[in-house]
Amino acid sequence: MRRSQLLGLLYLNLATLFWGSTFVLVKDGLQTLGPGQINFVRFAIATLVFVPFLFKRDAQLWRAGLELGAVLFVAYLTQTIGLQYTTASRSAFITTLYVVALPLLLGVLGHRLGWPIWLAAGLAVLGVGLLSYDGSPPNLGDLWTLGTALSYALYIWRLEHLARRFAALPLTGIQMLAVTLLSLLWMLWERPVWNAEGFPYLSLLYLGLVASALCIWLQALGQRRVPAPQAAVIFTLEPVYAAAFAYVLLGERLGWQGMLGAALIIAATLISQLRGGKPHPEQITPEMESG
Repeated sequence: MRRSQLLGLLYLNLATLFWGSTFVLVKDGLQTLGPGQINFVRFAIATLVFVPFLFKRDAQLWRAGLELGAVLFVAYLTQTIGLQYTTASRSAFITTLYVVALPLLLGVLGHRLGWPIWLAAGLAVLGVGLLSYDGSPPNLGDLWTLGTALSYALYIWRLEHLARRFAALPLTGIQMLAVTLLSLLWMLWERPVWNAEGFPYLSLLYLGLVASALCIWLQALGQRRVPAPQAAVIFTLEPVYAAAFAYVLLGERLGWQGMLGAALIIAATLISQLRGGKPHPEQITPEMESG
């Protein structure tokens, strides 16, 4: 495996590690704020980080960033709305269905994927199911979250191509700006009430700076080195990291079902690398890394 691809795997794993803590934070924030409010505040904070990189006059860059931002907005909105009605564990499982939706999308588009990707996708879904299953009946939130899985499959596919064409920092910044503006429109449509009492300041700061700004930038860096189907499998490690956080911080322990699920996910990530996709021909330059 090339050094560049190893670096890409590191970026994607770091992003997934931080994302592992977000389901509970968003679920908790919904106690005092609406979906539009949470997404507007978190992405407004994230956009501030990238303000110095938003002054590039490149029409193609802006089109790419706005396209990705629109898809990302739908993904985060449907997930946040879904968490109003479903549990964090079910949301994590249904969101992970993008690992199957993405190969299906690529197959429709005429791409041929090797058996390791299909095997890894199946094992990943089974593993997340074992790790996250809570026994509750289907609900409206599950349907909303299914929209998250489909949107994220589309996002991962498009990001693989666009991340190799444009510098990561301005591309990420434009995405953050697009999600912020669209979240603002949604929030105004919701007509929410702002209440300073119980406002989750620290949670939103973490969601904005770490889970949004940092992680989406790391994802852009990682996906220019790692093919989209393999990246999707790596992202299924999110509930494994979430379980690890719960063990270290809360003392929660996994039963045999959870341990088996985590093992299947880890096996899936290793299998997905057996026939790593064709190396990207583009040369990654320092300018593309920084912007």
